[in-house]
Amino acid sequence: MCAVEMKKQSLSSFTGEGYEIHPHSKHARLYNIELEEHVIDQFLDEVKNISDEQLEYVPYQRLMVASTLIDLLDEDFGERIRYVLNDRNSGGFTVGLRGRTTDAQDYVKFSTALTHLAGVPNFDAMSKKYYARFSVKHTDDSDSYLRQAYRRFTLHTDGTYVDEPTDWLLMMKMDEKNAVGGSSRLLHLDEWEDFQYYYHHPLASYPFTYKAPASKNVSEDVQRKTFYEWNNQPCICFIDQFVYPETIAQAQYLKEVSQSMENSSGAIELELPIGDLVMLNNRFWLHGRDSFQKNTELHRELLRQRGRFVQ
Repeated sequence: MCAVEMKKQSLSSFTGEGYEIHPHSKHARLYNIELEEHVIDQFLDEVKNISDEQLEYVPYQRLMVASTLIDLLDEDFGERIRYVLNDRNSGGFTVGLRGRTTDAQDYVKFSTALTHLAGVPNFDAMSKKYYARFSVKHTDDSDSYLRQAYRRFTLHTDGTYVDEPTDWLLMMKMDEKNAVGGSSRLLHLDEWEDFQYYYHHPLASYPFTYKAPASKNVSEDVQRKTFYEWNNQPCICFIDQFVYPETIAQAQYLKEVSQSMENSSGAIELELPIGDLVMLNNRFWLHGRDSFQKNTELHRELLRQRGRFVQ
């Protein structure tokens, strides 16, 4: 089935060679992709001799693991992923390794294959790689909410403080122990009840200054409009932690935007099993995380990749 045929049956099920794509059970705008177990097993076997180090030091190896996955499926699989991510009615999917492995290197390879079918990941200055791995634990002394377990990580988009496009985002759960709560929170821009009000607000197109904290290893300030158009559709760029208003009126606007999204009935909670990932269009999906219940033995490890589409 080509992308044109997919468009005719948006948000419906379809089957390819070695995989199925269905509407997600938790959200009408998301898809879930299910790979056949033999495909997962063969993919992991064919890439077993490619190490994390090779993926980091030899960029073409990242595209080769993507090629390996395509060869096990059909030539339209990459096009379908890109279509879903670009489709304003959807823009996101989940997929996982179905418990066929618990090896962290396999998770890196699988997520790398998917991101390189979508486009090119950006350099992640925090990790100094094309991907980042980070943990959420009982204690934390970081300078942002990313690793702080017991407070809600409010809805936001990624890439607000870097001067490069961030079209899509991938988050994968690599490990988890003694975790209660901490669900992913997602909001599609078109599900936000107050969107039109804030989109037409006089400050909607004001270029706010964004500054990253020291842990992000980004020193340049950037100016970003909260709302803008991309592919003739309204989009959002926002995170409450790193935006620096200049007046009380600007601060009030930003606070109200965040509070309105947090209280939106369109926001959903999504639980990901270990070895599963969610991939979203970063321009019209916002994401965050609910707080965890306190536990001194809490541990969750996540993998993040984010980047841009290519022609």
